[in-house]
Amino acid sequence: MTPEPAAQGTDFYLLDDFLTAEDRALRLKVRSFVDKDLLPVINGYWERAEFPFELIPKLAALGIVGTTITGFGCPGLSRLAAGIVAAEVSRGDGSVNTFLGVQSGLAMGTINMLGSAEQKQRWLPAMATLDKIGAFALTEPDHGSDSVALETSARRDGDSYIINGRKRWIGNASMADVVIIFARDEEDAKVKAFVMERNDDGSYPDGYHTEVITGKIGKRAILQPDITLEGLRVPADNRLTGCHSFKDVTRVLTSTRSGASWESLGHAMAAYEIAVDYAKTRHQFGKPIGSFQLVQNKLANMLAELTAMQLICFRLAVLAEDGRMTGPMASLAKMHTAQKARWICSEARDMLGGNGVLLENHVARHMTDMEVVSTYEGTDSIQSLLVGREITGFSAFS
Repeated sequence: MTPEPAAQGTDFYLLDDFLTAEDRALRLKVRSFVDKDLLPVINGYWERAEFPFELIPKLAALGIVGTTITGFGCPGLSRLAAGIVAAEVSRGDGSVNTFLGVQSGLAMGTINMLGSAEQKQRWLPAMATLDKIGAFALTEPDHGSDSVALETSARRDGDSYIINGRKRWIGNASMADVVIIFARDEEDAKVKAFVMERNDDGSYPDGYHTEVITGKIGKRAILQPDITLEGLRVPADNRLTGCHSFKDVTRVLTSTRSGASWESLGHAMAAYEIAVDYAKTRHQFGKPIGSFQLVQNKLANMLAELTAMQLICFRLAVLAEDGRMTGPMASLAKMHTAQKARWICSEARDMLGGNGVLLENHVARHMTDMEVVSTYEGTDSIQSLLVGREITGFSAFS
């Protein structure tokens, strides 16, 4: 087996001891893809705000799409293995990880959790091979943190539902073959899930319109459109049978939230590794900057926070595997890891000085991507209130 690339001392507490041979082989496979295929091309796509379609066949060949889902052509990874995948892909680029997270966790995860056996068989196999791309349309222009109040409506009309409304920040939506749309059923005012499919000729059904959001400072290589739904007709057979209210949506979000923690870890790992390498090779005043006290202090504190993030992510994966992870546990992990990864990326950018703002050194991309991670899957503020409610028993929001 090819030796695994050195991790620059990021495993300070020897957590590799808990990995199986399969976990290590998976990490090596993903890390090799990142180093050989992703990193050489991603900066150009990021700068042009284009999605790297050339990477889709190589991602499919990794056999990681669908992560923890068992059957239907999915790999059935453990929670820990799925976390390792997210961290390693994010160590390369956040946009590509978001693409995979939407595909595997949100779109495929929703179908797997809330779909019937027939619905799973209908959509999951082609999604596992990336022959069909998925999207997850929940967030609306006026409802982000309070997505429970979504206004998109669905009305039964014969053997179809007619959907009207708007969605925002929907990753993959302008190129997806399968779009999970959450809408409030006019019959009972409950939130239901509907699957919209492309037409056989590759076009989208009438009433489905997307416009890619431009001008982003982070996650520039993932397409995140606005969606307008105007009289969109979806077959009644495409309503996911296991989604009866927003509580079922919450189940999906809770199960995927830990993915944002692993992504934060990946960004932090990359930024730390870049900073360590720079500290060893950059000379000022006649010696490496890594020999200066201020730089060593920065690196020590960065490593301390990185190690704490690793411990949280590893433990959360074990709890999830055992079925003991709660929503507040996931919220605490997301809140902490996003905060600390954002700080580590900022410290690394600062350590590189002027060179830190250049895309060729990668750290600026990780820093701005972390600005996005700190917001999606629930902002730090909202996560803190969810944890606060668990601590006190009082809800600070309705």
